[in-house]
Amino acid sequence: MLFSESIRIAVTALLSNKLRSILTMLGIIIGVGAVIVMISIGMGVRQNVTNSIASLGSNMIIVTPGSTNQGGVRSAAGSSQKLKLDDADAIKKKIKNIDYVAPTVNSSYQIVNGNMNWNSSVYGVTPEYLNIRDLTVSSGSFVTQSDLNSRNRVAVIGTTVATNLFDAANPVGKNIRINNQPYKVIGVLESKGQSSMGTDQDDMVLIPLTTAQERLLGITYIKSINIQVSSADKIDMVQQQIEELLRQRHHLVGDKEDDFTVRNLTSLMETMTSTTTMLTLFLGSIAAISLLVGGIGIMNIMMVSVTERTREIGIRKALGATFRNIMMQFLIESIVIGVIGGLLGIACGISISLIISKFTQFNTVLTAAPTIISFAFSVGIGLFFGIYPARKAARLDPIEALRYE
Repeated sequence: MLFSESIRIAVTALLSNKLRSILTMLGIIIGVGAVIVMISIGMGVRQNVTNSIASLGSNMIIVTPGSTNQGGVRSAAGSSQKLKLDDADAIKKKIKNIDYVAPTVNSSYQIVNGNMNWNSSVYGVTPEYLNIRDLTVSSGSFVTQSDLNSRNRVAVIGTTVATNLFDAANPVGKNIRINNQPYKVIGVLESKGQSSMGTDQDDMVLIPLTTAQERLLGITYIKSINIQVSSADKIDMVQQQIEELLRQRHHLVGDKEDDFTVRNLTSLMETMTSTTTMLTLFLGSIAAISLLVGGIGIMNIMMVSVTERTREIGIRKALGATFRNIMMQFLIESIVIGVIGGLLGIACGISISLIISKFTQFNTVLTAAPTIISFAFSVGIGLFFGIYPARKAARLDPIEALRYE
């Protein structure tokens, strides 16, 4: 029997029982579609995490105060008051292979312009913050060293703040009030839009660090030090040097625990990528279970088909059909179910992933590998679960088959 003829007979047999064939394929369709959707969601989560960390800057190290053991209880990083501006200056002066050092403080305030007001995050920054966070001033200027030295009440605002307080007017040169204190707007930042995690990157106000410390917050410490290393291969070395320098400056000797936390964003990204990859594989594995269920459905329906067509099998064998011919006929039927179900599953999975990405704020990422693997798996499922019914059909005794009612 020719291969093409076997395919024709298989398709004819499936079309003769359309509803049963569709219901059999449904398990494969759901399985393949679920695998594609789950993996695209997992890949989307990984991309969001990666983009969020990358948006903080390249080759970044962030130092925050805290993470000390006090009375047996670990305080949260950033809650301590041990990190000073002098620490940032010392890092900049004494450690090599560093491009920028930008100490910061921040808090939330209501920003007022006349009868307009807007709640936003206010950051105390230095001029290096512009470079380290890859910001661009669309109009006006940025905070300067002179502003730091003089504790000037000046502010650079994001486009969200500018729109809500000034509408279409140019804010540069006008005054706003922060904590009931007047600040002159000297610049507006170019829009960066939402981050991958949905945070508005344009909803912020930047003022000189010294002004924020002394005139706004009334503090002498800083809340973080952002450090950009000159190259990725020097990050670990620079991180170790920063830890040694800060331990020396904070008089931490022997086994005394650090009163600061140094985070390497490269290693953090690797950790988060590894975690999200495991999540993606877990989601894909859960979805793949439905493929196995679909395979069992194929075996079940093929067993029914063998029983229904026992006399047909007997006639074929009596006319000279070999074990191989019968085996091939039923295997092709199960493979056709797997192929058609896999293709329809791919269409459904891609469509659902695109719908999720378009109509929700959740990002999905479609890649070729999961699609190809899930399709190959659906064909393999059809082949694997079709072997037993095919062997049963091929081993039927032609005389007994002809007598079957």
